[in-house]
Amino acid sequence: MTDIELTKPVGRSTKGGMKRMLIMALGTLAGLPAGCVNVTAPDKPIVINLNINITQQVVYRLDGEAKALIQSNPEIF
Repeated sequence: MTDIELTKPVGRSTKGGMKRMLIMALGTLAGLPAGCVNVTAPDKPIVINLNINITQQVVYRLDGEAKALIQSNPEIF
């Protein structure tokens, strides 16, 4: 055997193996921070304060004859 045959990579090139190892290492490093997220319930209850002010205005208009009739006969109502 010659020296070239002993050092020749079998089945894969060195660049392809390095790329795969780099991708695996980056994937592992990217997954590490995801395990540090903690979700806890608050100690105090959540309060939603809804200050709602509802006002209603009733606007009525009477024609002149109806207004005169009511003024001349207030006992109708």
